[in-house]
Order: sequence, then C-alpha cells, then structure tokens
Amino acid sequence: MLLLAAVTAIVGALVVDGTGAAPRKVNVVIDGERILALSQEIPAGATIISADNHTLTPGFFDLHTHLSYSAVSGLTGDWGKNLKSYLYCGVTTVADFGTYPETFEPMRRLIASGTVAGPRLHLAARITTPGGHGAEGGRGDFFSLEVTTPDEARAATRRWLAYKPDAIKVFTDGWRYGSEPDMTSMDEDTLKAIVDLAHKQNVEVMTHTVTLDRAKIAARAGVDVIAHGIGDKAADAELVKLLRERKTAYVPTLAVYEYKSGPLAPLLRDVLEPAALKRVDRPDRGARGPTASRRKRWENLMVNIATLRAGGARIATGTDAGVTGAYHGYSTLRELELLVAGGLTPLEALTAATGDAAKAIHVDGERGTIEPGKLADLVLIEGAPHENINDVERVRRVWLGGREVPRDKLKAGIAHPGVTPIPARKAVALIDDLEHDRTSLDTLRVNSTDEGTNHSAMLFQRVPRAGGQGHVLAIQARMSIKKSPYAQLWLPLSKGAVEPVDVSAFKLVRFDVRGEGAYSLVFWPRAIRSYNLPKAPFEAAGDWRTVQAPLPANARELISLGFEIARPAGEMGWLEIDNVRFQ
Repeated sequence: MLLLAAVTAIVGALVVDGTGAAPRKVNVVIDGERILALSQEIPAGATIISADNHTLTPGFFDLHTHLSYSAVSGLTGDWGKNLKSYLYCGVTTVADFGTYPETFEPMRRLIASGTVAGPRLHLAARITTPGGHGAEGGRGDFFSLEVTTPDEARAATRRWLAYKPDAIKVFTDGWRYGSEPDMTSMDEDTLKAIVDLAHKQNVEVMTHTVTLDRAKIAARAGVDVIAHGIGDKAADAELVKLLRERKTAYVPTLAVYEYKSGPLAPLLRDVLEPAALKRVDRPDRGARGPTASRRKRWENLMVNIATLRAGGARIATGTDAGVTGAYHGYSTLRELELLVAGGLTPLEALTAATGDAAKAIHVDGERGTIEPGKLADLVLIEGAPHENINDVERVRRVWLGGREVPRDKLKAGIAHPGVTPIPARKAVALIDDLEHDRTSLDTLRVNSTDEGTNHSAMLFQRVPRAGGQGHVLAIQARMSIKKSPYAQLWLPLSKGAVEPVDVSAFKLVRFDVRGEGAYSLVFWPRAIRSYNLPKAPFEAAGDWRTVQAPLPANARELISLGFEIARPAGEMGWLEIDNVRFQ
C-alpha cells in the first residue's frame, strides 16, 4: 500500500455524493485540497476521521445571497460575520447579488489572504430597467445599471465585464407580489443582448424573475439561473420544456418567502450575532400571520416546485439571504427542508444544493460532487438527511479545499459584539482634488438618495473651476415628494468602502465649497451598525469658501465621507466641492 503524506481518510460515513446516486458507505480520501479516492481501503499513514452514524455530503451552495446586508431590520450588515455563518452551516459556495463591482477586488483579496474567513464567492454585477426592481434602494446608478434597449444593455454589460464579475444579475420582472404597484420589466431582446455578450466571456446571467410569463422570457433568452420562484400562477408545460431545453436552473428562494413564526432553531441561534438575536428572539414572533396575498403566493410556489420536479427541470438552492427574515447560512439549510415540503425527496434536495447548483453556475468540473479530483469541500452531518431532511441542521464538521473549518472559532467570531476585524489602511491627507475621473485615493465616487421608486434624483460631474483652477465636482439634485428627502455624494476612502481607514492622525476634514444654503458632511465609521450616521452641518454661498469639519470623537476608523443635500419635498439643490482633504 502506497504511503502518502498529508492524507486524510473520512471513514464510516454514508456518502451522499451530490450526483443523485444512492448513498453508499465508502471511505473518502483527501490529499491536500482535493479528493484523492473513494475506496474501501485506507492509505497507510493517513489521518483517520471516524464518522460512524454520520452522512458526508459535498459543501452546499447558495445561489442567491446579499452578503453585505443584515437579515434583521434596523441593522447594517457585517459581511465578515455573514460569511462565517455560511461556513458554520456547511455552505461552501455563495453567489452574492448584494454589492457592486468596486467591492469585488478587495473582497476576493481579503478572503484569499485569510484575513476574512469565508466560502467561495460567485460575485454578480447588477443590471435593471429605469423604474425597475433593484433601482429603488437609493443606492445610486453605480449599484444597478439601468437599461431599456439592447444597445444600452450591451454597453452596461461591457462596463461591468471590466470588473471581472462571476455573473451578471438582471432584474427582469417588476411584479411586486400583488401587494404593491408593479415596477418596470425588461423585454426579451434587451435581456438576450446581455446574455449573449456575457456568455461570450463565460459569465453567467442570473435573473430576478417572479412571474410565469417573465420566466418564459428569461428561459428563451438563455439565462443560466432564474432566481425566485414563480408566485403569480401555476407553472405550465411550456415553461418546463423551456427550462429543460435551455438548461436554465430554477432557484425558488423559498426561505425568503416562508412566513417566519415560533421559536428560533438552535442552529439559527448559533449564527445570529448578539444585536440581531436580541431583535428577533421574541415570543410573539410571527403571531399576526401572513396576509392573504402572501398565502396565495406561497401556495403557487409550492405547487410549482412539484410541477417542475415532475417535468425534469433542474432545481437548485438559493435563499435571498440578507433580505429581512432570510438569515445568512441557516436559510440555506432551511431551503432544503422547504424544497422537500414542496415535493422533492430528501436526496433530490441534497442534490439541488450540491451537484445541480454547481452545474447551474458551471463550476461542476471542480466542485459540487464527491469524486476523485474534485475540491474537498465537504460537510459531515450527524444522522441521515437523505432520509430525514431535518437532519441537515445537524452539521458537525466542514472542510473547505481539504482544510477543516474551525466551527467553534467561527461561532465565537459571530458572537463577538464588535464588527469583524479587518486591518485598517493608514489615511493620507488628500482625499479628492477632483482632477481625475476617480478620487485621489483611486476610488469610485458614488451617489445615494432616499429609497423608493419615487426617490430623489441627482446628477454629478467634474467641471472646470472658474479662473483656470482645475476642476470641481458639481452636484445637482431634485428632492422627491416625500418626507425627509435627500441626495448624497460619497467619497469612499478605500475601494468599495470595504477596508477601513485609520484617521486617528488627523483632526478634521477640510474642503472648498460653493452652493446655496445648508448642507451636511456625513461620516461613515465602520463600527456603526445603524444608518444614523454622524453629520457635520455647514453653510455654502455663491462665492467659494473653505470649510473645516471636525472628525467625530469616537470615529478612529472610517470607510467613507458623504456630502448631503437635503431640501423640502420637490425642491432643487446644488453644490460644488473641491480639494477635500484630512488635516
């Protein structure tokens, strides 16, 4: 028998390999980051892990998450803790729809370096329609590019492809579940233009699609994944045929639509940070019950699971985690339980979360199944989840690329009251002199407004400063017709505002300004977990003046600075800024 170095053998477990095949008891041998063999023999010198009465599965996939969001209303997200929650629950691959491409490089780098513990990421850039879903969050045009024609779609896709996304997320469907007025939707030609260009670059297209008619459009356009279930009516034979022919995966995100009530599951308690647990752990959780429209949508969702399963469509797992009530990590496992409630067998649900999910995003050549040569992303579960799907919550050990994940350490990190530690960059004095398309820190200037389809509108651009004194940033805004409207221009202090910046060497922010009336400089300390950010009010007039605003006393680390225009509903506002620096 060949003696192999650094070899581990998981012995005694029943192996659910992710292919849909019947479970079998076989030893899984890991060499380095990959699976070496499935064998009845154990290599000499191998480290043995005894796993009697356990089931070994591939690492799970969640194909619809929002990593930077908190699933608990009133809290900002801590993406580092959210990533820990996935690993703790055995979710080793996540597709993230909740950020913008400027964040891709720092997120990938921090995870690759081990600075932040997390699963494998599949990062998506976002495209929508004017007045469509994905554009109403007040996060600005940098977050979801808006298109109405194939030519605009191709231009937007090219812009995002420069950031090397793993996928393009397209908001194609404006149905608001019968509870709110519909938003705009994307036509087939425009969607197909995105799909054709993205596929030429081996980039998936994954859509927000929630109605039967729009699901048919998405499938005909050739999208890889339809995310969200069809909730308006029953699926029909035409859709089933389209999904099969186009190899489009159906990801129903049942976990976000399920009405939550009753006590919290023990595993969920493990992955909720203290502030979140305090907000959701209430004896009256869900006591009011779902609305009639929500009940009807749920009935359609569950019927459609059975219909698509019977028709042979590929079903994969995703949760919309980060949206209120869809908790990171735990919701992925809950999704499997709900798929079984909808008509899948437990083994089919496990396959949906592993091999079929890997096929949906075209990574099945390297992971998603337990086979020789594949990455050793593995989950050891006490019990038999292929028979009793509820056992899936009894995760005991997790491996990512052959290395066991320290679940106790992950749990402690989630439970820590502070934000996930990320080394801070040292602040430099000059933030933005407006002489380049990006800030002087090489970050993308971004806009933000109040939320809603009727949000405030704003434009900003660099324009020459009078007297040949370089350039300034000119901002114009029209306030929405609502209470407390605003428009903000943000200067991230690191790319995507992902890494904090240590500003302790400075005492204030200094900038030149011209405008008309009252404004605010907004500080975003990384440690603050609410949207009630500290502000420094200032006045501006028609002549240029220099303003000095003291840094908040308790804000040693910042991630961004913002200039805010707030006016009464319907009014206009303008502001010009230049030479922004710490001092």
